[in-house]
Amino acid sequence: MKGTTRGLIATVTLLLSTYAGAQTITPVAVSSADTAAAAGATSSPKRVFPALTPAGASYKDTMMSALKGPPLVPFTNTTNNRYPGDLTYQGGSYMQSAQFHAIYLFDSITNGAPGCTPYNIVACWSTPETFLANYGKSDFVHITDQYVQTSANGRYTVGGNGGVYYPAGAPHTLYDADIQAIVHLAATYYGYPNGYNGVFHVFLPPGTDECFAPGSVCYSPDVPSTFAFCAYHSSAVFSDIGETIYSVEPSQNVPGCSVPPGSPNGQLADSTNNVLSHETTELITDPDGNAWWNPSDVGLSGEEIGDECEFVVYTSTGEYFNPSVFRMNGVKYAIQPEYSNIGHACRVTMQSE
Repeated sequence: MKGTTRGLIATVTLLLSTYAGAQTITPVAVSSADTAAAAGATSSPKRVFPALTPAGASYKDTMMSALKGPPLVPFTNTTNNRYPGDLTYQGGSYMQSAQFHAIYLFDSITNGAPGCTPYNIVACWSTPETFLANYGKSDFVHITDQYVQTSANGRYTVGGNGGVYYPAGAPHTLYDADIQAIVHLAATYYGYPNGYNGVFHVFLPPGTDECFAPGSVCYSPDVPSTFAFCAYHSSAVFSDIGETIYSVEPSQNVPGCSVPPGSPNGQLADSTNNVLSHETTELITDPDGNAWWNPSDVGLSGEEIGDECEFVVYTSTGEYFNPSVFRMNGVKYAIQPEYSNIGHACRVTMQSE
């Protein structure tokens, strides 16, 4: 693995955001209190978006045994035996409304992405906050209505953002505890809402690896043997601020995580947005791993709303995720559909039910 960051100490700067307003904030370091809070946090299961890699294909969700709710049951014992893909409510919390907070991690070198700096988010990730704003205003988001028991418009919005800069300038291997230290800072120093009213999307720059823990599975394009996931979502309960919900969003424009070339907004943007959409929709419907997922033993065991709709295409240039192309809030995107219990299929809008 290229370099290691243990006990993350980084400089954090609030960035200019179309949605948060133009602001200049004095850089803030992740403190020992943030690191200690992460070390003492209780985490929910990590729900991964598997990479199109050998490690991703062989990955087994060892956290399934920790999920709350009934055990997996054979398909023949389910009451809804006509639609084995349908999700089942496990009794946990879901998110009827929330603000999305983009937290960007930067390196002082470009790692193959020229111009990837705290002042040029587009070069690293394109425009994820614009995507999230359009997602929240779209018909597509209303697929979640059936799971969160509301059909209100405008319930998912973009809040403030932040940025983390690593002065050492080398590629990093981060661990989940480092991510939790960052979201603890964002929730406490910036005062961004947490609990079931806030989501922290942590974006990693190109060249940055991230693992659950040392020796565990990773996002690691430079180390194929451990490269098992493209992203994941989880939550942590801190002793001082309680529940904090987050996703880890590494660079998706890499073999194993990307959509095919030629997508409407380019491969960088649509690869980023495809995975971001998947994780966001799963966080809304299953933030702690104990709300909506498939408990039936039909090859879909434990899968969430997005997992059941990951389609793959093989081309002369490689294997890619195969998204649907449609408009959200008037803007065309290439992102995967999500599973609808009402339609008993993968959908991109409730209008097609």
